[in-house]
Amino acid sequence: MAAALVLAQVRAQMALHGYASSPTLALLYITDHYAGHAQDILAHLQAELPLVTDWSGTVGVGIVSSNVEYWDEPAMALMLLELPCDQYRIFSGVAPLGMGFEAHTALVHADGSTVDLAELVDEMAARTDSGYVFGGIASSRTQSLQFAVGGSGNIRGHGAASGVFSGGLSGVAFGPGVGLVSRVTQGCMPVSAVRTVTEANHNLAIRLDGEPALDVMLRDLGISLDRPQEALAVVRATLVGLVRADDDMRPAGGLHHSGNFGDEVTVRHIIGLDPGHRGVAVASTVEVGTQLTFCRRNVQAARADLMRVCAEIREELEPQELPVETAHALHAAELDAAPHPARRIAGAVYVSCTGRGGQHFGGPNAEMQLVRRALGDVPLVGFFAGGEIAHHHVYGYTGVLTVFTD
Repeated sequence: MAAALVLAQVRAQMALHGYASSPTLALLYITDHYAGHAQDILAHLQAELPLVTDWSGTVGVGIVSSNVEYWDEPAMALMLLELPCDQYRIFSGVAPLGMGFEAHTALVHADGSTVDLAELVDEMAARTDSGYVFGGIASSRTQSLQFAVGGSGNIRGHGAASGVFSGGLSGVAFGPGVGLVSRVTQGCMPVSAVRTVTEANHNLAIRLDGEPALDVMLRDLGISLDRPQEALAVVRATLVGLVRADDDMRPAGGLHHSGNFGDEVTVRHIIGLDPGHRGVAVASTVEVGTQLTFCRRNVQAARADLMRVCAEIREELEPQELPVETAHALHAAELDAAPHPARRIAGAVYVSCTGRGGQHFGGPNAEMQLVRRALGDVPLVGFFAGGEIAHHHVYGYTGVLTVFTD
């Protein structure tokens, strides 16, 4: 029934002016309620949409479609794209991205249990001309899976692939002819100064700015181990923002003038304290030279930063100068939350953290309503991820908004 409803909607849209009438690529996202039926869903949609030869997608505990968030309920979202066949390529474990395709960027779906996932994402980004990939890690309370079907086929020796995979990376690589604009929005604010890691061991930060890391953290957070219960509550609510030594967190780098984090910052949990080494253990490898700041999730900061990235996308897509008639039409479109050709937005993909969504932003669908008010009522699909992918990083507590342009 869900598939029939989805098909009815996309078939109606295919008949409308300005929508894809002969799509060949589909993005499919399902909630984990449907994970056990993923193969049947894919087979049914493929049979009903024979012109669509390429499929990509994954599962989430929540998904989004246009301005609605679907959490903890059976749901699926489908977006059909009409792109030149030489401007995209499906990749997966049985159809790796080969040398015959010039990838400019890529939408990446990943399995969180994959060994060395961060390194694989970094390697994937290095194989694109732009060095930028976007997407997220599947989130599921049951099966973690990905959809990947390519019309160009699979490599020999890998047998017949079903199109539903577990483990590794899959997705869609796009050529330079596919126009898109992508931004990362953070959900945390710093609560301390930016420190430099001067001694570390794997995931243990031992010294910050030459001082014992634990002592620096206690001072920055205003807590004492003499009051362990109070200190533990504060530490549990605190995260760390990390920037590798070759990036820069300071102003003009990873910290905006508003105090929000920039794209260079990856947020990680504090997973332990080491009184013996006076160190702080975090959920990531820490290297000497890494910049570190203590931070906390903040609703107001998340809302402001989401509005900021939407405004940046609008500024990049709208012409510098508009005729008066077009400007008035754009203003009217904003009031109706409808797209306008001057904005050049054909569709969008949004990947957000499972710790965000309406419940974090103040109400049902609140996060997506912010996006809709900023961009208009554009076709949009996505999912809530166990980690977000952008640039060559795996993030946490972020949203990755990517807009396809006409």
